[in-house]
Order: sequence, then structure tokens, then C-alpha cells
Amino acid sequence: QVQLVESGGGLVQPGGSLRLSCAASGFNFSRYIMNWYRQTPGKERELVASIATAGVSTNYASSVKGRITISRDNGKNTVYLQMNSLKPEDTAVYYCNARMYAAWGPLEYWGQGTQVNVSS
Repeated sequence: QVQLVESGGGLVQPGGSLRLSCAASGFNFSRYIMNWYRQTPGKERELVASIATAGVSTNYASSVKGRITISRDNGKNTVYLQMNSLKPEDTAVYYCNARMYAAWGPLEYWGQGTQVNVSS
């Protein structure tokens, strides 16, 4: 059974930090690109950060570049999102996504999301 379980969300003051984790099971984690998305009510889900299978190549949304770092531990089947200098506009539900581009098309899995609230 495929599972992506996010944790680490919560309430933090502006300027604070949070570290999100996403524990994966039920599939070959090291073969999947891992992504963090976020979504607020009434808006489309936004790609925040991506990390390639070996963890060397990363990409970030311009709105978070320099404040957020994505990393992965293939030995622990876990991807992380370190968020620093948080702003109220970072408030959202954060989702973990695993994606692999197979010959027949993309395969992907989603977590259930974890809420991040940035407020004083």
C-alpha cells in the first residue's frame, strides 16, 4: 500500500521556522522525483520545491527561493522541507508528491497534507 505521510506543520510566528517531513512507503522511493506543493482556499495547488531522485538537483518557486530548502534521505524514504523566515503568505496546506515518468506515462502519489499557519 502506497503511503505518503506528512508531518511537522503547525502555527508559527512570522520570521519563524518549520521543518516538514514526508515519510514514504509502498513504492521505490529512490526512483521518484519528490515535490512539495501548497494550496490555499480558492487557489490552485502551487509547486513549492522539487528534488531529483539522487537529491542533487533542486528547484524552487521564486516566492520561496532563499528561504526554503528541500532535501531527501533515500535510506529513510523521507523528504524534508526546511522553511525559514516564514511569512503570512506561506500559510497553506502543504502536500508531498512523488512522481515518476514511466514509458507509459507519469505515475504519482499524494500525501494528505499538513497545515502551516504563519501568524502573530
